[in-house]
Formats: sequence, C-alpha cells, structure tokens
Amino acid sequence: MSSLTERKARLIVHGDQPYNAEPPLDRLRASYRTPAKDFYVRSHGNLPDLDEAAWRLTIDGRTSTALELSLSDLRIRFPEATVTATMQCAGNRRADMRAVAPVSGDPWDAGAIGTAEWTGVRLGDVLREAGVAEHVGHHVAFESYDMVEGRPYGVSIPLAKAMAPETLLAYAMNGEALLPEHGFPVRAVVPGFAGVRSPKWLRRLSVQGHPSDNPIQADEYKLYPADVTAEAADQAKGYTIDTMPLNAAICEPGAGATLKSGGNRVRGYAVSGDRAVVRVDVSGNGGRSWVQAELEHEADAPFAWTFWSTSLDMPAGEHELAVRAWDEAGQTQPATSNEIWNHKGYLCACWHRVRVNVA
Repeated sequence: MSSLTERKARLIVHGDQPYNAEPPLDRLRASYRTPAKDFYVRSHGNLPDLDEAAWRLTIDGRTSTALELSLSDLRIRFPEATVTATMQCAGNRRADMRAVAPVSGDPWDAGAIGTAEWTGVRLGDVLREAGVAEHVGHHVAFESYDMVEGRPYGVSIPLAKAMAPETLLAYAMNGEALLPEHGFPVRAVVPGFAGVRSPKWLRRLSVQGHPSDNPIQADEYKLYPADVTAEAADQAKGYTIDTMPLNAAICEPGAGATLKSGGNRVRGYAVSGDRAVVRVDVSGNGGRSWVQAELEHEADAPFAWTFWSTSLDMPAGEHELAVRAWDEAGQTQPATSNEIWNHKGYLCACWHRVRVNVA
C-alpha cells in the first residue's frame, strides 16, 4: 500500500492540518468507481491512528440493549452489504462562488466528490439488534475518534435514513480495507446526503429524540440566504444540509486548455441526491445553444453519479463550455452562482463553465 505522503502527492491539497484534498478532474472522470487514492479527503480535525483489534463501537441511547461491537462482531453477527454510492462535500465547487464574493472554507473545484463500492453492514440491522424502534422524531447521533477544537467530531441523521437499506457501517472501499484518511477501520456511508453526514473513524452511535448538539451538526453546514453575513448568521434559522442537490461538472477538457478546431470530446459527471439524472445538456457557447450528451449510469446504483460525454464542433477562438443536468422531476440547475451565493459557499449547483481556446 502506498504511503499517505505518496497519496497526498497525487491530489490537489487545500490544507494539511486538517487534511483536505481533491483529485484533478481528468483523473476523477477516468473511472466510474473512484480509486481510494484518488478520492477526495475532507477532514475537520486530526487523522486518528486506530488499531483494528482494539477498535470498538458503542450503540446506546433509546435502545433496549446497549451494544459494544468489535470489527469481528460486525463481520460475524450481521449480513454483509455492498452499495455503490457517490459521496460529495457540501462545499464542492465552492471556487465558483468565490468568483462572486468572498466565502469561507476551502476553495474546492469540482473534485470534492467521488463514487465507490462501499462494503460493510447495514446500519439498520445493527440498530434493530439493539432493539431500536422506528420513531418519526428520532435521530441517530454519531461520535467519532477525530477531535475538532477539543471535542469529538459529531453529527446526526434522522432515524428513518439510518434505517434505510442503503445506509451502511462500512469497513471496505472498492473491495479493500478503508485507508486511514477515509475512515479506517469503520465509517458511516449515508448515500444521497452530504459527505459531512458520513462520519469516519466511528466510536459511538446514540439514538435520541433530537439532532446532535455537536457544533458540526448544530452550528455548521447550514444554508443561509445571500443577504445573511457570517456575523449576522443565526444557526437556529439556517437550513440544515442533508440531501444534496442536482449538479453537473465538466471534467475534460480542463480550464484554459488549447484544443484543435473541429470535433472535441467533452466529458464529465452529473449527480442528484435522491433522484435520477435523466438528461445532460452541453454548450460550446456559454449556453446560447445546447446538445444532449450520452449518459452512462449503472441501473442498480440509484445513489451513484451519472457519467456523460459528447462531441462539440468548435471553430477557432475562445469558447465557454457549459453543462446543466435535468432530473426525473424535470428540475434543472440555475445558470449562475450569483443566484445561489451564500457566505459559506455551500451547494454550488449552477451551470459549470470552463473556458477553452481553440486553435
């Protein structure tokens, strides 16, 4: 296995402490399942160094039986499940919002996203073993081994999502044990939700009647209107980000590329939190005219992205490529980041635009 230093060298690193990085977009588009070494890394604190044999997961709260499980317990006591799903940071494409006005957070391009085959056990099976009764108002709070400003990382999801068959306690990624930066030995995988809701390095699950009061859940990852400043933001009035919106990005060619006149291949991805992508339009002139792209999607992976590709015939000169996706509800993306700007730079889902030169 390559070292963390070697894997960092493959990525565009936005921060070392905490470690945050994304892959170049052409490499992201090279494979439907993103290799672990090319998968984006989003950390809020330290990278824990955990021993697989000593690791334990506690399940408590509103359960009839409190559980303490080892990795061997998970493997032996529960049926194994595999889900192919896309994971995406809520700050993906934040760089596009920075072009409008300053925002907080790392300047992610369109690479804070990846798709993997996740293997583990269904979280719902573990919760049922603990005697958890399904209740509309309940939540599952996660606590992790990584520390953020003196507290363990913590978030929560509604109990209904925790019990859904796609939600996993995962110990493998693309058939291999999780890398340390991706949550070894066990992480949550919550398909369709923002990556923040899929915590790594799990240590405890607690079933409770309210969302987690951890600052990551209670204060962060809130969506505010454009006129709300960081100083005036009231966390109680921010909308908690769970399900991710419809989005699409151009991975090839890259920004500033020089192309030959004539037909040029354009490729990228499209994704929607919990709806199917049914159409992708691509423009070579900033959106004045469009062509429909060919779509590639695995039918048995409803929470995975859609790859798209098309050929554009472009004469010499500068061109602004643009892409927009449509979902099964007939919804599409806003044209510009001005329409969705917020001071946190979350959920940038406007048309993705790339300027190229054609010789």
